Amino acid sequence: MSIQHGKRVLEIEARAIAGLIGRLDHRFTEAVDLLYGCTGKVVVSGMGKSGLIGQKIAATLASTGTPAFFLHPAEGIHGDLGMLARRDTFIAISNSGETEELLKLLPSVKRLNIPVIALTGRVQSTLAKNSEVVLDVSVSEEACPMGLAPTASTTAALAMGDALAIALLQKRGLKEEDFAQFHPGGTLGRRLLLKVRDLMHQGEQIPCVHHQATAREAILEMTSKKLGMTTVIDTDGRCVGVITDGDLRRYLEKGIDLTTARAGDLASKNPKTIEPDALAARAVQTMEQYSITSLVVLEGSRRIVGVIHMHDLLKSGVV
Repeated sequence: MSIQHGKRVLEIEARAIAGLIGRLDHRFTEAVDLLYGCTGKVVVSGMGKSGLIGQKIAATLASTGTPAFFLHPAEGIHGDLGMLARRDTFIAISNSGETEELLKLLPSVKRLNIPVIALTGRVQSTLAKNSEVVLDVSVSEEACPMGLAPTASTTAALAMGDALAIALLQKRGLKEEDFAQFHPGGTLGRRLLLKVRDLMHQGEQIPCVHHQATAREAILEMTSKKLGMTTVIDTDGRCVGVITDGDLRRYLEKGIDLTTARAGDLASKNPKTIEPDALAARAVQTMEQYSITSLVVLEGSRRIVGVIHMHDLLKSGVV
């Protein structure tokens, strides 16, 4: 029985969102244009459940490049109206369009000549009549069987807020790199902001031997630097290959005498490499593609500037 009730709720809310699609018209475009042209902040307000939806909409706008914050209507009429300025744009959310606390804010909003975008379920309401743009988020029924608890109506308002934010994001031409600037502390920020040079081993940390070095010297270098590999360079200091733990095991399986071998003979001649300014996320992608655990970081004419290991990427949270 519980499953049936749950399905009913989801079906009602799905219909509520689907019903918004046919209502998107020039008013939606006008709302996006108002937000795009806003040179101040976008202030979102609503009471109760609408207020909670408003907080999420404000957060979504802020995280996608539009300065925005939530203003609680009750706090607004008791001093917080000082947050408003003439260059702002106001988004008011009220299913009935008659929320007392929200309506009390409108005279002050109008005095500052701040345009109002209303998200309401009643396009003939007081809020709608006092707004520059009205977006109809009405629903045919709430998911609550008594029709009392805001459910489908808040879902519709939330979906409309997302539609505004994403349309605005695309109008601004926001790129992944721009988006990451607003999320520097999360996984997304790390994937889009961290570069190989931020994580690579460099200087004395780079395992490196001359191509004429003995196999023993190469093994000692690999052991001391603890990266499971060493780079191999020629007399001009250019990278000519790498030797990995796996290479050594394969040579031993083939019966090759490591006591007489030189590093240049043991090295894989075409190692996978990456540039220092490449995104760390691309290093992960390359390692996964070729089933390897490290990349040589090259700059210019095959000059080694670092080595990046999968462990470095794991520790940084990029993976």
